[in-house]
Amino acid sequence: MKKRIFSGVQPTGIPTIGNYVGAMKHFVDLQDEYDCIYCVVDQHAITVPQNPTVLKEQTRSLAALYIALGIDPKKSTLFIQSEVPAHSQAAWIALCNVGIGELERMTQYKDKSAKQETVSAGLLCYPPLMAVDIALYDTHVVPVGDDQKQHIELTRDFVNRFNSRYGQGQDLLVLPEPLIQSSGARVMSLQDPTKKMSKSDSNQKSYVLLLDEPSVIRKKIKSAVTDSSGLVYYDKENKPGVSNLLTIFSVFSGRSIQDLEQEYREAGYGKFKTDLAETIISVLEPIQERYNALLHSQELDRILDEGAKRANDIANETLKRMEKAIGLGR
Repeated sequence: MKKRIFSGVQPTGIPTIGNYVGAMKHFVDLQDEYDCIYCVVDQHAITVPQNPTVLKEQTRSLAALYIALGIDPKKSTLFIQSEVPAHSQAAWIALCNVGIGELERMTQYKDKSAKQETVSAGLLCYPPLMAVDIALYDTHVVPVGDDQKQHIELTRDFVNRFNSRYGQGQDLLVLPEPLIQSSGARVMSLQDPTKKMSKSDSNQKSYVLLLDEPSVIRKKIKSAVTDSSGLVYYDKENKPGVSNLLTIFSVFSGRSIQDLEQEYREAGYGKFKTDLAETIISVLEPIQERYNALLHSQELDRILDEGAKRANDIANETLKRMEKAIGLGR
């Protein structure tokens, strides 16, 4: 029996090629090895103010993009978090078993609350919701980046505490392990290659979105920061811009950086950038075609309906187990 993976992504805008390289591409690769459950976590998105119409659109858009990228509904379960009520029900149980001090120490809470005049209780309390997102599916493995390590640690603390308090010698909840993609490529900003590529960057030239049109991609790659030497080779410290472009080229072409260096070292930045842009476009165009076909289709609704049904079946069983253990209900 395959081990189970759970991963959730917030529907807060179109992902960048950095999100694709750093996480979403791996989600596709993991399907053959694990029983994968992927969730569009729209309830997490409302910890900060959202436009209701835009949130609905982005939730559907992200689900369509997951499938267009290669998430296979026959191999994986894809669903929308708010369509499985057990998440919010189990989150209350988790909240009652997590200390305020633990929540106040969360780095993301401190970072986000420092930028907002008004802070919702949800912003403080969403880590227990994330913990039950994972625990409800008897998750064995959670793919996480460096910025999520603290959340998986809190999840593990909650699971251990719950099992200890209510398990009577049995493990009621599965203790998840982090899967850290430490060797994966890290895509940096096209305008400031010392910073990670981010869709929240105020400079739109700093990132390429998965749904950018070919003409936009060409312009963004053409304007990417390099240097004055004109030579294409990898040197992260002295040539961060060129090194970042080589990393992107390598991932999207499937070729080694050494191979690319040999071909483009003295070809000039113009040809190098032109070929890089066309390589990115060749990968993204079929994804965009599939996405556009899915977005307003009955096929997408059918996939999400089936995903919600399976997710509800699994999550409700775990929720019943949790409620019975702590004495809720008759």
